[in-house]
Amino acid sequence: MVALTSLSHGAGCGCKLPAAAIGPLLAGLPRVANPNVIVGFDTSDDAGVVRVRDDLAIVTTADFFTPIVDDPFDFGRIAATNALSDVYAMGASPVSALNLVAFSLDELGGEVLVEILRGAAAVADDAGIPIVGGHSIDDAEPKFGWAVTGVVDPASVITNAGGRVGDAVVLTKPLGAGAVSTALKRGNASAPLAQAVRVMTTLNRDGSAAALAAGVHGMTDVTGFGLLGHLHELALASGVAACVDAAAVPAIDGVVELLSDPEERAVAGGTRRNRVHAGEFASFADDVPEALRWLVCDAMTSGGLLAAVDPERAGELPGAVIGRLVDGPAGTITVR
Repeated sequence: MVALTSLSHGAGCGCKLPAAAIGPLLAGLPRVANPNVIVGFDTSDDAGVVRVRDDLAIVTTADFFTPIVDDPFDFGRIAATNALSDVYAMGASPVSALNLVAFSLDELGGEVLVEILRGAAAVADDAGIPIVGGHSIDDAEPKFGWAVTGVVDPASVITNAGGRVGDAVVLTKPLGAGAVSTALKRGNASAPLAQAVRVMTTLNRDGSAAALAAGVHGMTDVTGFGLLGHLHELALASGVAACVDAAAVPAIDGVVELLSDPEERAVAGGTRRNRVHAGEFASFADDVPEALRWLVCDAMTSGGLLAAVDPERAGELPGAVIGRLVDGPAGTITVR
């Protein structure tokens, strides 16, 4: 069987268009004027939200990417789990999904595609939603993901714009999937693949429910733009700054060691782009180790939720308190 990652130019969410490039492009598009649009693309939020009744809004999102693992079943599971995170990050409940497929039957055969779809179906069963269709195109570079529809009460939508000065910042999953995938592609067979797959296939459903119960103020998920990139979006939309404790940021077991390699063989291309972009809004204390600087920029796939919550209730969420929101220029981050 062909190794799926050998066919991809970038792994998982690391194949996103760079944040530094996409932002100015979107800024030139017309603003949405429809009064029923609760959340559009103005604040780089995770999903769109449109009111259909006073007590009901539709949450809609799409997410797909190139393989981050070689096993097709796991690829399907990871891509589906990742797509659902956008809905959970809005405080919403998913109700259905559509498969998005780019694939070459001639090169890879139907059995590989069936395994990808089986992996996605397993996640749909876990999440309690149906897959109701999809779309496919012929493509030599395989890609898979979902378009997901969810529902939420319009009064209960959680966006990335609700953070407040003094909030604790909680990260519900460890980072480092980008480093693991990159290390494996570059021949490091000891990279902790099983641990990374476990993280990437864990639904953010329970984390979202815990955040809602704790009265979360603002929330997003951490994917291809890295922790700093997504925290920047949350802080900017909320009109606040942020401070991150680098030593408190959780990592997949073994990832810090991978990122300590002086030859940087576990540093993904997307991670490098993230770090360059972070130079526009983030500063590091002199004593922050190089490995942790890479970690907070890791081009994560199917990462955890990043939640801004009252510090007295931060312990009610799974994961770790990694920093706080503070007064300062909107969107700026200090890493200590």
